[in-house]
Amino acid sequence: MKVDLHCHSSVSDGVLAPAAVAAYARKSGVDMWALTDHDEVGGIKAARQAAGELGMRFVAGVEISVTWANETVHIVGLQVDEDNRDLIAGLAATRNGRQARAMEISAQLESAGIAGAYEGALRYVGNPDLISRTHFARYLVEIGVCATPAEVFRKFLTEGKPGYVPHRWATLGQALGWIKGAGGIPVIAHPGRYPFSDTAEGALFDEFIQLGGKAIEVVTGSHTPDQYGEYAEKARRYGFLASRGTDFHAPGESRVEFAELPPLPGKLTPIWHDWS
Repeated sequence: MKVDLHCHSSVSDGVLAPAAVAAYARKSGVDMWALTDHDEVGGIKAARQAAGELGMRFVAGVEISVTWANETVHIVGLQVDEDNRDLIAGLAATRNGRQARAMEISAQLESAGIAGAYEGALRYVGNPDLISRTHFARYLVEIGVCATPAEVFRKFLTEGKPGYVPHRWATLGQALGWIKGAGGIPVIAHPGRYPFSDTAEGALFDEFIQLGGKAIEVVTGSHTPDQYGEYAEKARRYGFLASRGTDFHAPGESRVEFAELPPLPGKLTPIWHDWS
């Protein structure tokens, strides 16, 4: 069974509508699929309906932005109840402040000689409350400042570069509380992407476990092939369930397409092992 438990639609910072993401995943052979938009569950009902019509098993998900040790960490929640009031309220609180941050990003880019970035980024946003760095990156590619979103993030929008504006997100405890309160399973998304030392990463894993965290992503489009093995070993060491997903945002934009993502390494317990 081909499983993908990390994908984004135009409800957050993806390009395709939820039903179109479902169709794209199914065409690539995916059997079980989760929509995990950033800090938003508004696309889940459409995604569930489309997945059902395509004969694909659907998992309701979300990806919550967390501030931990002054860095942004993403926590995926799988099997959540998208109608849970506390989850909806928590996500709304987490989204609050994106507009002000976006205006400051735009001001910094204008100082660097790139005018109209806020208005340009808005053209890529389905919901203005969810404007993000990815939308700015697409605009900078559109106007020829960079050739790809990856190049944008090497030259702009990251710490020490023009357009970097930190944001205070939810706490780790809040994110796990909302996910578990909605009946979901918390997962640390793409742990190899964060700039933590081994000691700091261990502290993150320990706190995550203490708060009821159960899983990490091992095979993800945000990891290098070498990191698949590295985080498989860490999953075994800490007793984590293992998850898998492309971190899909748009055709041709993600590092790995649906059809190219390898299976989980051996001797791991998949997060879906006991899902009926």
